[in-house]
Amino acid sequence: MPTVPTRDELEAARSRSVPDVLGPGLVIVFVGINPGLFSAAVGHHFARPGNRFWKALYLAGITDRIWVPSDDRELLSIGIGITNIVGRPTATAAELSAAELREGRRALGTKIRRFRPAAVAILGVTAYRTGFERSKASLGLQDERFEGAGLWVLPNPSGLNAHHQLPDLADAFARLRTAVADAT
Repeated sequence: MPTVPTRDELEAARSRSVPDVLGPGLVIVFVGINPGLFSAAVGHHFARPGNRFWKALYLAGITDRIWVPSDDRELLSIGIGITNIVGRPTATAAELSAAELREGRRALGTKIRRFRPAAVAILGVTAYRTGFERSKASLGLQDERFEGAGLWVLPNPSGLNAHHQLPDLADAFARLRTAVADAT
């Protein structure tokens, strides 16, 4: 079992980054809001205990088992990528400004143009509404494309998101998987 970062290590993680999991041949890029301090401390996406991203991938049929955060780079082998709207680690996404989210959207656009996935899935409707300036957006497939990719907004998998339980996440991820499979 990996070591849990100390309070000092978590605070020091504010100056770190979590490397993108991006490469050629991507089908779906999952886009988190920004790395949490736990993820930055350990250097892997969706690493905080209680984050439901890895379980949702499995329950949606995207992965063949429940992967762990240290497996994040292996997602490339199945055409899955991970990045964030904002790269700056914080204790909570509430520490981000609207300007950071909007600027993050522009930087994300550059990444999506480069790697050209079939679909982009933003994990968090509030961050999407702010960063993409779509105040009335709802979850699911959006009417617009993003840099040529189908654009989805899915619930944030953080364990702090009480609005959506694991079955809701798995269902949303499965709808994305099915739509992408049908389109390719």
